[in-house]
Amino acid sequence: MSERESMPYDVVIVGAGPAGLSAAIRLKQKAGEAGKDVSVCVIEKGSEVGAHILSGAVIDPKALDELLPEWRDSGCPLAATPVTENHHWILTEKKKIDFPHFLLPSFMNNHGTYTGSLGSLCRWLAEQAEGLGVEIFPGFAAAEVLYDEAGAVRGVATGDMGVTRDGEQGPDYQPGMELHARYTLFAEGARGHLTKQVKATYDLEADCDPQVYGIGIKELWDIPADKHEPGRVIHTQGWPLNVDSHANGGGFLYHQANGQVALGFVTWLSYKNPHLSPFQEMQRWKTHPAIRAILEGGKRVSYGARAITDGGFQSVPRLVFPGGALIGCCAGFLNVPRIKGTHTAMKSGMMAAEAAFDAVMADRGQDVLTTYPEAYEASWVYEELRLVRNTVPLVKKFGETAGTILAGTTMWAEHLGIKMPFTMKHKPDHVGMLRADIAPKIDYPKPDGVISFDRLSSVFLSNTNHGEDQPCHLKLGDPDRPVAYNLPLYDEPAQRYCPAGVYEVVGEEEGNPRFQINAQNCVHCKTCDIKDMTQNITWVSPEGGGGPNYPNM
Repeated sequence: MSERESMPYDVVIVGAGPAGLSAAIRLKQKAGEAGKDVSVCVIEKGSEVGAHILSGAVIDPKALDELLPEWRDSGCPLAATPVTENHHWILTEKKKIDFPHFLLPSFMNNHGTYTGSLGSLCRWLAEQAEGLGVEIFPGFAAAEVLYDEAGAVRGVATGDMGVTRDGEQGPDYQPGMELHARYTLFAEGARGHLTKQVKATYDLEADCDPQVYGIGIKELWDIPADKHEPGRVIHTQGWPLNVDSHANGGGFLYHQANGQVALGFVTWLSYKNPHLSPFQEMQRWKTHPAIRAILEGGKRVSYGARAITDGGFQSVPRLVFPGGALIGCCAGFLNVPRIKGTHTAMKSGMMAAEAAFDAVMADRGQDVLTTYPEAYEASWVYEELRLVRNTVPLVKKFGETAGTILAGTTMWAEHLGIKMPFTMKHKPDHVGMLRADIAPKIDYPKPDGVISFDRLSSVFLSNTNHGEDQPCHLKLGDPDRPVAYNLPLYDEPAQRYCPAGVYEVVGEEEGNPRFQINAQNCVHCKTCDIKDMTQNITWVSPEGGGGPNYPNM
């Protein structure tokens, strides 16, 4: 007999990001319009709403306009900084070329968008949701999917608290809570660990390409007032990637409110060179003369990292299953060429909420919310992703220069109504890694402590914290594989692809190598779960409230 208590709701939402909060708000709006009552609960593994939220972010307000039309006059922090300038730089090692925007389709323009902290936006959305009667529980990590006798999802259970490293109940032990629901919406973000289980249980990816990802590494800087231009948006491509790494990605630098710039670098996780370090690529990118000129005289104040979904249209899985649905980035709605996914995530949450509300009102039990995927296929989200579906695979296949030209050509054609008669395929990011002995070594410069930094001082700025005596949340399928297989063949890339210094091989010089996991450093980016060549690492949620505590990322 389970000792866990349970609480019943009409709808439980896992994750207080833009998708989950938009779904919660829309459910309550629909209930208010109908004069009905729908109970809605949102659980969030971060210590507070926004603590685990990290994004660029330049946000298209299209979905926000639909959800809360008066948001500009309601104290929303996003309204503070409309985008005023839009630049796209192509970098060589020492120079930049300002790419002319008239060569891009109009949907690539940032006119009418805003730049700011997605975490702050989520905190504001949470206030709106709570004002409508939504119950939000931060610090509670969903650890288990619950099923009924017929195999439908009937909710989730939060993780036990106070379990010691050896799996025993400590003095502060508290069992998790079961949250029962007619419908459960998963809004965990990219590579959600319960989403992975639900996808496997219901074979939701049977008819789509595998999802592919990038790792985004971000910093916030306070810069001198004479260098700060609120609303200035810069994107870069080219150097340092494709110099000696044959990888793809790019950088961003956004002038936001309060004298700050948000800057970051995304490396697509399809890279083949095991010597590549996304963290060090980001630090090297900052040393470019054009980027350094903006940062000099400033101070780095925050750091974080997060995987992002890059698969787009052809990687969107089946969205529904008995008793629930996938929304937001766990379903992969990011528009990669626009570098925007907040608006599509929010709209997906709204569409799923409308389907769930109708089902609850019809007392349909825990059936499949078929009207949600129908709404998606008729929506602007579907059309937006369809237009750019070949961009990422073209760049991966033909390289930075030729691939970008081909991608631009297909986007223009689709924009003009000429539908391309093909949709290119994705391969999983963990396949195709070159052996360490044949891949070119990469000589990364040492950090100078002024513009570039090391990983451990960076993790310190993420305010990451995990209880010292809790079970490791990074599970190895085969504990021997990192040293027995990955190390001799690939020089164990986990040492480099993790942006937080979680993985180390120690004792190698003494001839007794051992794979060490510093789980307390983990910033919950999920890169290890994605990139490990044999899929030997599984990320599961640690005790609720652990991980990074981003103030305004």
